[in-house]
Amino acid sequence: MTDLRIERVRGDGTASEGLLEDWRHVHNVIVPPAALSLDEVRDRAGRYHLEVAYLDDVLVGCTTVRPPQNGRATATVIVRVLPGHRRRGFGGRLHERGLALARALGATTFETVVLATNEEGLRFAQAHGYAESDRYTLPGESTLWIDLRSDKG
Repeated sequence: MTDLRIERVRGDGTASEGLLEDWRHVHNVIVPPAALSLDEVRDRAGRYHLEVAYLDDVLVGCTTVRPPQNGRATATVIVRVLPGHRRRGFGGRLHERGLALARALGATTFETVVLATNEEGLRFAQAHGYAESDRYTLPGESTLWIDLRSDKG
């Protein structure tokens, strides 16, 4: 398998617009009800660890790692792979990378969140040891989200 090239998306002004836009593109394709603007991605890149993955120069996916907060040892690891690149091991590789970072940040429990209509995403999370912990809609919205949790990362 060809190696993925993985680039960090920084919110400190050092990230290229291209990296910000690529992360945004993957996010918005996978999670259209929660589409983000470029400014919202910049904000997230300042709070979380965002990465984009390429196979050669072709955009494959992106990740988000939300570090543990408030004295909890729980991190959120979210992996998104574009439909044309699924079932080739990229998601698993990105997930392992996200878990390693989360562990380095002190996490011992891991969460992820998946759009309820994303059946492939739910299967991926369950295959990687996550179990459903909550279903909810955000105030004023109708989109159903599923939180999943694992302590086996």
